Amino acid sequence: MHSWWKNGLSALMGLALGTSAWALDVKITPELDYVEVLHEGRVVRVQRIQDQDHRIKGGYTKTSRRCPPFCIQPIEVAPGVRTLGELEVLDFLQQEVMDGTGVLIDARTPPWHRKGTIPGSVNIPFTVFEMSADEPELIEAMERLGVVEREDVPPWQRYAEGLGLLNGELKNDVWDFTNAKHIVLWCNGPWCGQSPRAIRALLEHGYPAERIGWYRGGMQLWQLFGLTTIVPEE
Repeated sequence: MHSWWKNGLSALMGLALGTSAWALDVKITPELDYVEVLHEGRVVRVQRIQDQDHRIKGGYTKTSRRCPPFCIQPIEVAPGVRTLGELEVLDFLQQEVMDGTGVLIDARTPPWHRKGTIPGSVNIPFTVFEMSADEPELIEAMERLGVVEREDVPPWQRYAEGLGLLNGELKNDVWDFTNAKHIVLWCNGPWCGQSPRAIRALLEHGYPAERIGWYRGGMQLWQLFGLTTIVPEE
């Protein structure tokens, strides 16, 4: 067999089997080179930057910001809300976002989002969740998360729900959270208060805490680990 043929065959086998010949030098974990997620209808590969001399640039290099408002956030943003790290976010993207049961929310204001976001995220600014329940923008955002606005509920139904029937624990006078999606919110980093404010507002609206997650590290730690970011299309 010609050497060029043998080399080509070996390369194809390596590609098919995922052998170390095709592995990245800088992996996500020892077993995980990269993950692929959907962003705005297209597949995006999330991996770490391979240049081991790479350095973070811009505002995310700062260690000091005026507090308030840029104060260190606690590990637990609210009782019952799970705090996630990078690996948990990647797993959430691969599992729940891909199958439509979860939403990764970039809770920053639009100018921040336009500079670059985590692939697979949708931008719903924290200010939207702080709106009153009758605001069309909040209603639209809630519908996007699988929450249904309630209207003209019969008294007998409200009574049954008060007894714990008909999924009453997942409903209030305004919203039905029965089919609410699992969501993970994030913002600029452990000093950023935008996603914590969004989470607290959601809890006040009645969103179940067990269906909310918080990526505390946000964009600063995402970039610190050299993970892929993407500039949204206009």
